Formats: sequence, structure tokens, C-alpha cells
Amino acid sequence: MRSPLTALHVVQPGDGGVARVVTDVVGAQLDAGMRVAVACPPGTPLAVAARARGAEVHPWRAGREPGPRLVAESRRVAALVDLVRPDLVHAHSAKAGLAARIAVRGRVPTVYQPHAWSFEAVDGVTGALARRWERWAARWTDRVVCVSEAERRRGEHAGVRAPWSVIHNGVDARRFTAGPGRAAARAALGLPATPPLVVCVGRLCRQKGQDTLLESWPAVLDRVPEARLVLVGDGPGAEDLRATAARWGRADRTIAFAGAVTDTAPWYRAADLVVQPSRWEGMALAPLEAMAAGRPVLLTDVDGARESLPPGHETHCLVRPHDPAALAGALAALLRRPVLREALGRQAQQHVLRRFDVRRANEALADVYREVTAAPRHELREPISQ
Repeated sequence: MRSPLTALHVVQPGDGGVARVVTDVVGAQLDAGMRVAVACPPGTPLAVAARARGAEVHPWRAGREPGPRLVAESRRVAALVDLVRPDLVHAHSAKAGLAARIAVRGRVPTVYQPHAWSFEAVDGVTGALARRWERWAARWTDRVVCVSEAERRRGEHAGVRAPWSVIHNGVDARRFTAGPGRAAARAALGLPATPPLVVCVGRLCRQKGQDTLLESWPAVLDRVPEARLVLVGDGPGAEDLRATAARWGRADRTIAFAGAVTDTAPWYRAADLVVQPSRWEGMALAPLEAMAAGRPVLLTDVDGARESLPPGHETHCLVRPHDPAALAGALAALLRRPVLREALGRQAQQHVLRRFDVRRANEALADVYREVTAAPRHELREPISQ
């Protein structure tokens, strides 16, 4: 009888979305009888959640950016590979992807999932270097898993040559469809019952674009003075964002910072509208969660946004990235039309239930694992899409 497959997930410090994706994947793999190990920074929500589900959790202390510590971080991955002896290594995000592939160098089947390309975060010389290392490390990659076709196309355009699979992010819709309604959710969170409420869930950092959202907010208040905004999450940009809100006086009284939360579902249920003003993504998870809760979402037109929205929602729910005026106009237009918001929310929920179930995503990833572990190590494979 064949022994269960062993997977080692290597995960860098990152936003809650990647951690939630990995947590769901780990849970599904354990339920399927796999042996699962996770290498991640100790004490993180991912480490706690993975251990609670029954995974082996190994501390991997790593920064988010490549630098002088990369060699030591790669050596630690190599030591974990020798310890765990996995059938497959699955590296998540750019830094973990680089460190793990340097450590393994093709000795073990390797899956790399960028969760948005590293070179989108930087420009100039640093951006050129990021493209170069993505192209260079692809030689040791049995499969690159992208979460949207747009992310795959961006990688190809940058010269990354590797076998591809596209597996859209998925959500456990049951977590978001069941629960109290808007009024009860607001009461439980201590929020006022009546003002139109915009919620933004995500790591407080440049990628997620909360600075653009705050820049747009005074113009929203000029048109919808009673509107309120809550930023849910924490991150390196928190202090600057709080300072920006405080400088505006009137705007400050309409903006709240919830900080990091263990459960985002109550915040989606409390919202009238969820906004994700990102500068870049692969396919953001928070909008899918919000739509599963029956809430309309307003997105910037980054990778994965068009693929995540229901057909026809682009007119109301998609704006250019880093365009405060366009964002303010779209926010105000939706806040002024409650009947439209409710219709968009119902359509969004049905769309997510049909297309973005986490079980479908996990089954597609299991197929990838079977393919890369079954293939001869010397076999050349053409890019594929799932």
C-alpha cells in the first residue's frame, strides 16, 4: 500500500489573505490523508491555525525582502527538507519561493505560487532584479500555480518560462453566508446602525492601497456626508494611515481602524459596501469573501479583479488603480443607490457560490500535486492551464 503524500509548505511573512489560503489548503490536505508540514515564522496566525488543524509546524524566520539573510534562510529550508523528507515542496509568495527553490534546486518536485508577482511591488533597478530572479528560479520549478489568468499572462510577459496551472482562489462560503444580518452584525461590533458603511479588509501596506482610499474619502464625504469607513487589518502602513486620517479633521471622525481581527466575516456582514483599492494583486481573497457574504465590492482594475467579479459588474465596481477621484466617484455612486447595492450583493453571492468554492480549488491543486510527483524528474513539460 502506498504511503500518504507528504507536502512541505514554505510560507513567508505576509498578509492575511495568503495565510487564509494556505490554512484552507493545509486543512483540505490533512482531511485527504496527506502528511503536511508548514515552515513559517513562529507565533503567526498561520502557525497557530496550521498546528491546530494537525499539521507539523516548523519555525522559519525570514524577512519579506531578499537580502543578506537569504543564504541563511535558504539553508534553513534545506535543513527542513532533509528533516521532513517531503514528496513535494510548495512555496508561497516571492521570498519563500526564491529561498525554497535555491534550497531544493530540483531535488524534490517543487510548486511555486507567487500570490502576485514580486516585480509588481517595485520599479527601476529593483524591479529589473525581481524579474531576473523570477526568470532564474523558474528552472527549478515543476509547476507555477497562478490564481488568475491575468497573473499568468503577466508572468509570461515578464519572461518567466515554466509549466503553468491557473487555479482561482476559493472561499469556504459557509463561513460567510451563515450568520447574523447587517443590523445584528453592527450591534455586535459596536457600530452605529444607520450610516452607510464602507469596509476595507487587508494588510495595511502600499500594495493594498489604503492610502488612495483615504485620499479619496473627503470627496466621498462631500457627496455622502453621513458615510463611515472602517479599515480592518494591521501592517507597516498603519501609523502613516492613522496620521493621514487625523490630519483631515472632519474625515477623522468618519474613519475607524479596527486593527487585526481573527474573523473577518462579521465585518463583511456589517458593511454596505466592501472596497479593495489595491495597486497590484494576483487575485485578492477579501473581495471573494465579501461577495460570499452577499456584499457588493468595489475593486481596482488589477490582476484577478475582472475574473473575480460577476459579469456586468465592471461598470459599477471597477476603477483604475491609484486614482482617488475615480475611486471617490464610484464609492459615492454606490453609497447613494441602496437598491443597486443590494442587487449587486445578491448577484455576487451567487457568483461566488458557483465559481469560487474552496473545495474546487483544493481539488485542482491536488491534481497538480499528483502530476508533478508522478512525472519523471527529467521530463520536460509544456505550460498548461487548469
